[in-house]
Amino acid sequence: MNGSVASGGFAEEIISLTRRPSGLGFNIVGGTDQQYIANDNSIYVSWIKKDGAAYLDGRLQEGDKIVAINGKDLKDLRHKDAVELFRNAGCYVSLKIQRRLQPQNGPVGHGGDGESGGLPLAAILVPGLALAVTAVWILLRYYVEKRSPAG
Repeated sequence: MNGSVASGGFAEEIISLTRRPSGLGFNIVGGTDQQYIANDNSIYVSWIKKDGAAYLDGRLQEGDKIVAINGKDLKDLRHKDAVELFRNAGCYVSLKIQRRLQPQNGPVGHGGDGESGGLPLAAILVPGLALAVTAVWILLRYYVEKRSPAG
């Protein structure tokens, strides 16, 4: 991280990006005229383009609040004015972002990525199914041997 500060449930970070021919590689939402969150005029990252500058850098995330660009505060701007600041920011862009911190009281090893954090279902079902098939095979073999005439 270029600079991370935790305060009030948020982490702040400075992210430096180099503009690519296709731009910075992300979309924004928000502003005084297009609030993304009720009663919040802030600018947020809504989408990160795969293989774009932000995606390749790996630090910016969808949902991040962009507080400033190249030192210019984005507070109380209309959406189109924020877009213009991004378009005219130059080749090397510094973003000051805020990200909500994840609570640390959840199960260990759970990264909030949609996984349960426990054993995968297949790890339970496959051995169980193998045991069941083996048991049926043994029972059938025993039953067939009992019914076969001795030779």
